[in-house]
Amino acid sequence: MDQSFDYVVIGAGSAGCVVACRLVEAGLRVALIEEGPTDQHMFVKMPGAFVRMIGTERTYLYHGEPQQELGGRAPFVPQGRMLGGGSSINAMIYVRGQPQDYNDWAANGATGWGWDDVLPAFVRAENNEVLAGPLHGTTGPLRVSEPRHRHPLSSAFVKAAQQAGLPASRDFNGAVQDGVGFYQTTTFDGQRGSTSATYLASVMGRPNLQVLTGTRVRKLITEGQRVIGVEVETLQGGAVSRIMAGREVVLSAGALASPKILMLSGIGDPAELTLAGVPVLHGLAGVGQNFQDHLEVSVYGRTRAPISMFGQDKGLRALWHAAQYQMFRGGLLTSNVVESGGFVDTNGGGRP
Repeated sequence: MDQSFDYVVIGAGSAGCVVACRLVEAGLRVALIEEGPTDQHMFVKMPGAFVRMIGTERTYLYHGEPQQELGGRAPFVPQGRMLGGGSSINAMIYVRGQPQDYNDWAANGATGWGWDDVLPAFVRAENNEVLAGPLHGTTGPLRVSEPRHRHPLSSAFVKAAQQAGLPASRDFNGAVQDGVGFYQTTTFDGQRGSTSATYLASVMGRPNLQVLTGTRVRKLITEGQRVIGVEVETLQGGAVSRIMAGREVVLSAGALASPKILMLSGIGDPAELTLAGVPVLHGLAGVGQNFQDHLEVSVYGRTRAPISMFGQDKGLRALWHAAQYQMFRGGLLTSNVVESGGFVDTNGGGRP
């Protein structure tokens, strides 16, 4: 049966949970649609166990086309597929980025995206465990914490970088990003603080919010040049229905799924839509183009002492770590795995 709300939010990931929370807090009726399941799994909540979720029903495993620049290899792009989206499977590192990047966007026409424009939103969102002042918030929904576990190899990296002449950094979101140190993470009480566990959890159960998991968006419903709803299909049973929006539909399904939904709805490059057999509703050549992501290039080394994280998830060691976590919210499983890092100016231009 058709349902009607003020707002329909497509995708309950990092952005969708935030948008839905704010709309619900404003007293509006909201439907939040997520194709994947909930985030209620112990490996989602345990910071150090997130790699166990990659390849399960709670992730998409996208692969790109083979790239000449990568020696013919096809890039692997995992994406979240549950409440919280990417914030439920990422490494929880809390780094906002360089102020200069935001100012470059504004200078190139992205009005309202300069650093002075976005900083108040960052501060308003943040609930930092130890940092305050003009660059940090202490009362927002997004919990930001100090590392509860510091692996000996992480500490050795930070010390070695300083011995090599790099400055130490206490705060990668401070006035200057350059330096090496330990990351703050989006965690609290030893567990992951995704946007589902923070923003969405704060409004769960309110009568003006309906969260639909296991529900796939087939296409947008339009009336003239306006989107007025979505056509959805339940993954269990395959029932098709329409969810209508009295005010707006918010498409926040991620950098890959959002353009896919637009194109399935007939919004995109006419040539590509025609090739796929999708009737053209609105020609828009940029949809599905210019995807950019950061590369992850692993470098491995050997240690003489048996202190590596490898093998810690097997046998008695795994039981010991699980017991530490369950009883004390401590130990290796509170680690975000990527504990330390750095930002270095390699070209002398004054920015990493």
